[in-house]
Amino acid sequence: MYLFISGAEIFVIGVIVVMLFGADKIPEIARGLGKGMQQLKNATNEVKKEINSTAKKQGIDTEFTRDIQKEVKKIRNKVQDNIEDITGPVKRGL
Repeated sequence: MYLFISGAEIFVIGVIVVMLFGADKIPEIARGLGKGMQQLKNATNEVKKEINSTAKKQGIDTEFTRDIQKEVKKIRNKVQDNIEDITGPVKRGL
């Protein structure tokens, strides 16, 4: 399930695309989309790199985001464990 779209819906969208553009144009469209996505990814990575290098030059600590992510993961794991402890008997009862 990709973005709440089922397999049947993807098939219908594919049929519509083939009807609109024709089978010979689909590889060109896919190549263009792939190149566009690659350029977007490269641009995003360049922006991240520039932000990090500027932050380091200014003496700004960027490690705090990793610390926050670690704490969020710890809390999430605790919450998931608690939920499993609560729902465990219910699941076994079914």
